[in-house]
Amino acid sequence: MEIGYVILYVEDLDVSVRFYRDVVGLAYKFTDAGYAEFDAGGLRFALYERRRAEWLTGRAVTPGAGGEVVVPVDDVDAYAERLRAAGVPVLSGPADRPWGHRTVHVADPDGFVVEFAEEIPRTRGRL
Repeated sequence: MEIGYVILYVEDLDVSVRFYRDVVGLAYKFTDAGYAEFDAGGLRFALYERRRAEWLTGRAVTPGAGGEVVVPVDDVDAYAERLRAAGVPVLSGPADRPWGHRTVHVADPDGFVVEFAEEIPRTRGRL
């Protein structure tokens, strides 16, 4: 079993494409019929216009404030400075997390949380 796609339903496709391309730094692949796709390694990461999603799901799709996209980075502090310089409001961090990440969090244009995470030594063991 594997996950092939992660698709976020977004309000304004152009605004979200710019965010994930220019702020997050994902390699943009294409846009077609309300759908935009990025190169995210072995996983397909995509955006789809929320207004078009109802025909897929059979019901209205609500905004996505519940969810998180995690992007690994080599230097979270440098990334946080890059985010601030670009005018992106930082929700939290940079902060060391006991599970072995140093993180900074922002929100995308639809309220999805995007975490940039740098691996650091764990300070808490796993159960």
